[in-house]
Amino acid sequence: MANLKEVRNRITSVTSTQQITKAMKMVSAAKLKRATNAIIQLRPYAEKLREILANVSASVEGGISPYTMDRKPNKVLVVVIASNRGLAGAFNANAIKTANQLITERYSEQLQAGNVRIIAIGKRVQDYYLKRKYQVVGDHNDLFTALDFENASKIADVIMKGFADGEYDKVDLVYNRFKNAAVQILTTEQLLPLLPGSVKSGKPKAEVDYIIEPSKEEIIEGLIPKAIKVQLYKAILDSHASEHGARMTAMDKATDNAGELLKSLKLSYNQARQAAITTELTEIVSGAAALSNG
Repeated sequence: MANLKEVRNRITSVTSTQQITKAMKMVSAAKLKRATNAIIQLRPYAEKLREILANVSASVEGGISPYTMDRKPNKVLVVVIASNRGLAGAFNANAIKTANQLITERYSEQLQAGNVRIIAIGKRVQDYYLKRKYQVVGDHNDLFTALDFENASKIADVIMKGFADGEYDKVDLVYNRFKNAAVQILTTEQLLPLLPGSVKSGKPKAEVDYIIEPSKEEIIEGLIPKAIKVQLYKAILDSHASEHGARMTAMDKATDNAGELLKSLKLSYNQARQAAITTELTEIVSGAAALSNG
């Protein structure tokens, strides 16, 4: 049986931890609300943009943009989006696991040839791949300190330039898509090449008669870079909302676990205290009996 001082110290420690996890849960809940609003507002715009791109480009011949060139994927870039921080359950680990599975199953030959590069958005992901000697492109961890479309577009510009210059033949995204606070769906998407004629809006196809000026070709040339940037930004916002949802859920579970542990520790404390009192009473009775017999 642990002594009373040890149990008291553990109760104090667990109580302090429970207060921290409860505070972190409340902070994540507030951040989750803002992050959820951001992704909910962007999704309709992103879907409509892809729908317009699909409808307009259906009647345009290929080769209208360097970002639609479908090449043999000899050189591959994988963009892995996670977090700068931990304490979010398996959020970061699952993104890394999914990216590793993608690379192993789909790009094993390119990996052996040294033709797989990583853009890690999130310090946890970046540290993981740097330690394992992967070719990590750039440092984009500051994005989460000022997460907006302009800063996300800078990363998209780097990716598009690399693709247009032939540094990469294919670019894939790996991220957690936000469903709700408790559910994040690990998602793998092709970012480049973007094949406009095959873009799916998620809605039944309908004939739309657009009035286009100055021409379809010029409109498509402007829409494609915008669509790529919006797709990347949407993935980052999805991951950002998922991170706060995962952290809120993890801290809620940690708070509940701390409460259960406190119950167990208080029971142990009471048992130890009762045992100590019983021992003292026994010693007193034994002493009194010895005196009376003497």
